[in-house]
Amino acid sequence: MAMARLRLDDDERRVMQILRSWGARSRKDLAADLGMSATKITRLSATLLAHGLIEECPGAAPVAPGRPAVPLQISPEAGYGVGAMLHRGLLEVALVDYAGGVIAHRSAPFDDPDPRVFAQRVTTAMHEMAIANRLLGRRLLGVGIGVPGAALSIEGTRRWTVDSLAAWRGIDLKALFEEHIGHPVWIENDANAAALAEYYVGGLMRRCSTAVVILLGHGIGAGIIVEGRILRGAMASAGEIGCLYPTSAPRPSTLDLLSTLREAGCAIDSLVDFDRVIQGYEPVVDAWVRRAAGQIGPIINWGIAWIDPGEFVISSPLPTPILDALVRHIDFGAMHIGDHCSVPPRISVSTLQGAAATIGAALMPIHATAVG
Repeated sequence: MAMARLRLDDDERRVMQILRSWGARSRKDLAADLGMSATKITRLSATLLAHGLIEECPGAAPVAPGRPAVPLQISPEAGYGVGAMLHRGLLEVALVDYAGGVIAHRSAPFDDPDPRVFAQRVTTAMHEMAIANRLLGRRLLGVGIGVPGAALSIEGTRRWTVDSLAAWRGIDLKALFEEHIGHPVWIENDANAAALAEYYVGGLMRRCSTAVVILLGHGIGAGIIVEGRILRGAMASAGEIGCLYPTSAPRPSTLDLLSTLREAGCAIDSLVDFDRVIQGYEPVVDAWVRRAAGQIGPIINWGIAWIDPGEFVISSPLPTPILDALVRHIDFGAMHIGDHCSVPPRISVSTLQGAAATIGAALMPIHATAVG
C-alpha cells in the first residue's frame, strides 16, 4: 500500500486527530470524545490497525479489574518523512516518524544556488541518515521541501524565491526534485512548513486549533493554521506578510540581522558559529532586536483582528535568547485589541531551536494522509 495515496474517511481522520492531539486513548475514551458508539469505534480502530497507522500501547496495564482497556496510539512505525530546508549558508535535513517524533536532524554548510546540487545533497543525506537510524525497509512516505518565497502557481510548485535562490525561480520544483530524489515530493512555503512543525511537534495542537507562526528567515512570513489545516489562500500565498514592509527599508529577518552586523563591521556571512562570531557586537544585536520588535508588533495586532488566533509563535534559525528578547520588547500597550480579548495575546518562542521549517517539511507527507 502506498501511504501517500492513502485517503482516510472523515471519521477515521477524527480518530487520528484525537490520538495526535491527546496521545494514547482507550476505545471507550475515543467513543466519548467523538460521540460515537463503541461498535463504530471498534470498527474504525480495526481498520486503522490493519493499515498500521495506529497500534495498541505495548505493555499497557489494565485500567480496571477484568478485561483490560488497552489504549491506542499513533504508530511511529507506519512510516517516516524527510524534510529539507536551506538557511543562509546551511542545509538542514530531518527525518520524522509517523507519530511526529524527530528521528534525526542534520545541518551542514552549503551555499550552492543550483537546485540540482541541492537535490543531490539531500538525497545523499537522507540515505546516510536512514542507514544510521536503521530505517532501511521502513516505509518512506515522501520528501517535503520548505522554500522561501511566494507562490507563482495555485499548486505552489513554482515560486518567486528569495534573491539567494534566484536559480530556483519559476521552475516546477516538485517535478525537478522528484526526478533527482526519486520519491514523492511536497513543496511548501517555509513559513507554512514551520507552522506544521509547531502544530504537531511544538504542541500547538494541544493548546489551540487556530494559530499563527511568524518565521524570521530569509525574509519574514507567516504560517496560519485554522482548525488544523494550513490556510493557503486563493493563490497559495496566504501569510506573505513580507509585502507589508517597504522594499526600500529593512525588515525583521535573519538576513537583515546578518546585514546589520556586517554594516557594523562584523565579519559574518551565515549562521555558522553565530554566537562566537558576534562577540563584541552585542549592542548591535540589541538595537536590532528593539527595532524588529517595533516592526512585528503591528503584524501581531493585525493578526488578532483578522484571524483571532489562540497563539502566535515566533520561529527562526536565530538563537533562542534573541527571540526571547524580541518578544519581551513587543509593545502590547500600543496595540488596539478588541473587546473579545481580555488579556494580551499569547506570544511564544519556538522550542524547536531553528529547526521548525525543516521538521515541518518532513511532516508534509504525513500531514497529507491526515487532511484528505
